[in-house]
Amino acid sequence: MASDIDTVRVLRAIFSDMPRAPQGLSPLETAEWIQQAMAGFEGGEMAYTIEHITRSSMVDIVLRLREDGHLRDDQAFDELLQQLEKPEGRQAFMDWCIQAQKSVDATSRLLNRAKRSLTEPEPLFQMDLPAMQRFVAGQATGPGPLFVEFAARDDVRQVGVFEAVPAVVHEFDWGFLTEDEAGFHVYVAKAWRGGSVGYFERFMNAWRLETTTIAGSGVSPAPVPFEITPDVGIVRFASFSLHAGEQPVPEAVRRWVGEVFLSQMLPVMAARATDMDYDFPLAVADSL
Repeated sequence: MASDIDTVRVLRAIFSDMPRAPQGLSPLETAEWIQQAMAGFEGGEMAYTIEHITRSSMVDIVLRLREDGHLRDDQAFDELLQQLEKPEGRQAFMDWCIQAQKSVDATSRLLNRAKRSLTEPEPLFQMDLPAMQRFVAGQATGPGPLFVEFAARDDVRQVGVFEAVPAVVHEFDWGFLTEDEAGFHVYVAKAWRGGSVGYFERFMNAWRLETTTIAGSGVSPAPVPFEITPDVGIVRFASFSLHAGEQPVPEAVRRWVGEVFLSQMLPVMAARATDMDYDFPLAVADSL
């Protein structure tokens, strides 16, 4: 297990150039200082928050490698700490982590392909007809228990996704959907309970599988209105987003989102995306 000294050294290296509150401030003064530091950070409060979360994740990775990885070697540990004190060193370490994860993912895909069933996963849910009709009619339910559960997550509060409750929330038994000037943002409970970040890429692959013609499959893709543009849910911390073009959303587009996307496509997309044993065809699989 990493020692307390190891932890302190890692924190000092990774956060060496981040603003630090002066000593002796009261809790209220400290809070005010942090708020000012966030506002003055290049890119603003969101950039500060994301940078802080990223560096905190790096701390966890380094300490884990110190406990049971190659950083158990003191020289390797010292060299990495020196590297992490510089922005280019931190970027190089992040790139190494990403490449290592890609290698793990590639191995996992090969294993999944070897063991996967010949059958497709069952749709994750069946859309409730009255709920779909309410959505098409533009009758928002407002925040419900699933919205409250998601908004209370530590990572959601840290990123500040729902500092203000969205003006339009449609809650269903499988999750919820929010509307804003950018379009529709889908939040699937099974995805966020499994760790939202890991599903961004898989939901986009699931969309491609539903809307792309696969050679030799004999399956016609679902037609998509020209106003609709898909997007990964990273910005809104959602499972998936659909940009709907002009505002207000045309009635025909809203009807398509309710009757086709939410009722027919999303249940299958969500099943594939949240089933980690499901391996997407190479024709649609991609890395964000």
